[in-house]
Amino acid sequence: MPDSNGTTRSNGNRLVIVESPAKAKTIAGYLGRGYVVESSIGHIRDLPEKAADIPAKYKGESWARLGVNVDHDFEPLYVVNADKKQQVAKLKKLLQDADELFLATDEDREGEAIAWHLREVLKPKVPVHRMVFNEITRDAIRAAAENPRDLNIKLVDAQETRRILDRLYGYEVSPVLWKKVMPKLSAGRVQSVEVRLVVERERERIAFVPAHYWDLSATFDTGKPEEPSSFAATLVSLDGKRVAQGRDFTAQGTLKTQDVLHLDEAAARGLAERLRDRPYAVTSVERKPYRRSPYAPFRTTTLQQEASRKLGFSAKYTMQVAQRLYENGFITYMRTDSITLSETAIKAARSQAKALYGADYIPDKPRVYQSKVKNAQEAHEAIRPAGDSFRTPGETGLSGDQFKLYELIWKRTVASQMKDATGQSVSVRVGGESTTGERAEFGASGKIITFYGFLKAYVEGADDPASDRDDQERRLPQLAEDDPLTATELDADGHSTRPPARYTEASLVKDLEDREIGRPSTYASTIGTILDRGYIFKKGTALVPSFLAFAVVNLLEKHFGHLVDYDFTARMEDGLDEIARGEAERVRWLRRFYFGDNGDEGLRDLVNHLGEIDAKEISSFPILDSDIMIRVGRYGPYLDRDGERVNIPDDTVPDELTKEKAEELFAQPNGDRELGIDPGTKHPIVAKKGRFGPYVTEILPDDAPKSAKPRTASLFASMALDTVTLEDALKLLSLPRTLGEIDGEPVTAQNGRFGPYLKKGTDSRSLQSEDQLFTATIEEAKEIFAQPKQRGRGRAAATPPLRELGEDPASKTKIVIKEGRFGPYVTDGETNASLRKGDEVESITMQRALELLAERREKVAAGGGKKPARRRTAKSRS
Repeated sequence: MPDSNGTTRSNGNRLVIVESPAKAKTIAGYLGRGYVVESSIGHIRDLPEKAADIPAKYKGESWARLGVNVDHDFEPLYVVNADKKQQVAKLKKLLQDADELFLATDEDREGEAIAWHLREVLKPKVPVHRMVFNEITRDAIRAAAENPRDLNIKLVDAQETRRILDRLYGYEVSPVLWKKVMPKLSAGRVQSVEVRLVVERERERIAFVPAHYWDLSATFDTGKPEEPSSFAATLVSLDGKRVAQGRDFTAQGTLKTQDVLHLDEAAARGLAERLRDRPYAVTSVERKPYRRSPYAPFRTTTLQQEASRKLGFSAKYTMQVAQRLYENGFITYMRTDSITLSETAIKAARSQAKALYGADYIPDKPRVYQSKVKNAQEAHEAIRPAGDSFRTPGETGLSGDQFKLYELIWKRTVASQMKDATGQSVSVRVGGESTTGERAEFGASGKIITFYGFLKAYVEGADDPASDRDDQERRLPQLAEDDPLTATELDADGHSTRPPARYTEASLVKDLEDREIGRPSTYASTIGTILDRGYIFKKGTALVPSFLAFAVVNLLEKHFGHLVDYDFTARMEDGLDEIARGEAERVRWLRRFYFGDNGDEGLRDLVNHLGEIDAKEISSFPILDSDIMIRVGRYGPYLDRDGERVNIPDDTVPDELTKEKAEELFAQPNGDRELGIDPGTKHPIVAKKGRFGPYVTEILPDDAPKSAKPRTASLFASMALDTVTLEDALKLLSLPRTLGEIDGEPVTAQNGRFGPYLKKGTDSRSLQSEDQLFTATIEEAKEIFAQPKQRGRGRAAATPPLRELGEDPASKTKIVIKEGRFGPYVTDGETNASLRKGDEVESITMQRALELLAERREKVAAGGGKKPARRRTAKSRS
């Protein structure tokens, strides 16, 4: 008998647990009476993150720091996250009144594991069902409630093995980095391989030697009245020998083969002169049918790549926006390896394509796509608009980035069910003879699209901006063999080979998937991690490795080579997939990885040989053709030449740090200036250039007690290293200055990390200028302390923004960039997000600003940062 909400279950209370509050609210509306829908707010338990999380009875165990009992079948020690205990208590209370429990977490390995953890922690005494769906629509949710399944323990086993593997890798290798490179670094099974890929690409760029070559370009005219009557062509051969192009040179700048003609500038210009004003004719015309089939619907990685190319989104931001679209019922589940569409989705796509473009654009039979991704593990469809009929972007009511991403998904899905684009490609050869009898051949190619088919709806982007789009035509005149031509232009052109392009997020995602490294659903988070930890920074859209990344990769390659070996990492994924299919046993697999097998060293033995690692060697890199070394120290990278050191500026790109650039850095004043002797202490006073800016300090005598610390003070903003005087330095070193007392407590003027301030006991107040440190009186201090204390970035006098980016399309709030204590930051008035390394005030885009703000909000929501201060308004918000 159906309920009033349309479902056909017996009466009673049914508790449905999903992962996010937003999803819970939507699903509750679809299920209606008889169902209570609550969120677990993500994972409820995990391996302990820190020593305080380890239960007392396990603290003495040798394996406790790992959270995995490596001596007892790699049994994991799970603890309920401290910030989830309240939510777990709430779920237990709701379960007391429930007759059935539905675990409705995402239908992937991670979702399956969360469902299993919920069952293990809640210990339900009522029937438990696994409720799965890949879109949040009324029909899909009700169907899922009516057709639950059991937990898939094989999937749980694979996910838990993955979690244990990542813990062993991270907790065993990261301490090696702390001891040998720098504290607080981290290593990860996939993230370390990603860093290695980016570093290897930069190494290729550093070692790259450009080759220089020349060719000829010409414009030929047919002399006929029809358009086009002229076309461009390039020299392809001379006397039957092919003219060298960029592809013919190695990365060392040498020719790969001697079977090509390498023209230099003199030869090219001379040839151009000998070919000018000569007769030309068409020697061959080759026409072939052109056909381009639609691109498959999106899966996780192709969505990330296209959103990067077309919208400028990072992989992480793409997934954040997609998550909101999914939870609000606009698209299907966004973590999937599948490119298949359900019958209803195919019908919806064909129907919409027909309505928008006409019946001529729809093939007779539906298109069916098969995944080529090895070990594709998700049970979902491709990423597509939700529902049995698709809403056009204009019908959704969406705005801003959600609208843009939905439109991208909608176009791609509709186009996937449309006809091929067809046309004709043409290849033309033009011949001519020079004044000295040389036979020159020029080539040109064209493409004409006679039927655009799916290209009417969607054209895929490209990582190389110089490449042609699929819908781009190159029209040539109607040509036939022996047609006479006139060269209206003929020029010699010089070219240089270019180093391999740096990775972008899109191209890195593609390479990772092609190499079968890691799971596609995790790429966004792991790329985000290496950016957040400073291993990689962005220069425009390019991913640039820091010098720290070079040191880390150097250590891992030399001492943990197979852990960052691309094939080994891919084979680990194969093993995890075998566990998911029930073809491999996880304990044996983990034992081989950790303890070794058949003479192969395991992870445990590898990390125990730290004495073999020379910390200085792995953090040192020579600059080509010089005696200068780049070294990575605990306080950052620097140059070293026979003991002479100079810091490397933070924004230096590794492949641009040439011998010449290094010499420029050494030639700059190093900031060490002896200013004179302090009359009071008789100690020398020097001005120095430090990592955090210029400062002055005193040099203590050799016999000074070890406990003695030299006085140190930062220079004022108005001071410079080359002009600061001994008098200035002594004034700075005299700080803090005592002004007097207020209410029996001494008041001092001090110069701190965040600027000048007054201090009274535990209370402090900012000063407006550094000069006030020496001029402020006790009377002025009383007035300042009598004022209410202002907090946050707004406590100083309001300054105009550095740049206004415009209005957020979604929230309609003004987005600006301001200067703050920690440098420039972007703000919408409620949330502040600091600019990252590689972000520049002058060039940052609105999309990048919104991405930084979204990441900051996510971090705050996850408890990883302070909550943004709300703007005060006259009325409270409803």
